[in-house]
Amino acid sequence: MIHEPRNAGAPMDTTFGLLLEKIRYEGAYPTRERAEESLCAVLGALGRQVTGDERVALAAALPEEAARVFAAEVPAVKQLPGAVFVRELAERTGGTPATARWAAGVVLSQLAALVGDDLVADVVSCLPPGYALLFGRAELLAQAA
Repeated sequence: MIHEPRNAGAPMDTTFGLLLEKIRYEGAYPTRERAEESLCAVLGALGRQVTGDERVALAAALPEEAARVFAAEVPAVKQLPGAVFVRELAERTGGTPATARWAAGVVLSQLAALVGDDLVADVVSCLPPGYALLFGRAELLAQAA
């Protein structure tokens, strides 16, 4: 199911600027540039994981600048579980798993607030386990009977 993005019709510069400011504040980044580095790293990594209709819907819901970063990455042949996603992000950015987890959590939770619960649920449902918490959502696991 494709959902109407919350920011439809909003000026892209304003939306992107507000997104960066929220990431800067929530992530306690010292500068807007540092917040943008985190945004680009996390969006690029996510762009390698999300495929199909969810990829199209998420790109359409993002501000233009963010959508370009996300869509520029070719999806991987095999999706990574959330924990491996964080480790790979740490390797790509030269950080630690803890700083990569922080960056992913800050960026993805702010994206979730921007695009809405329905689209986040669709995106998380198409990914392996471990992403819901990165988006600031609870991850419910099916109980074996």
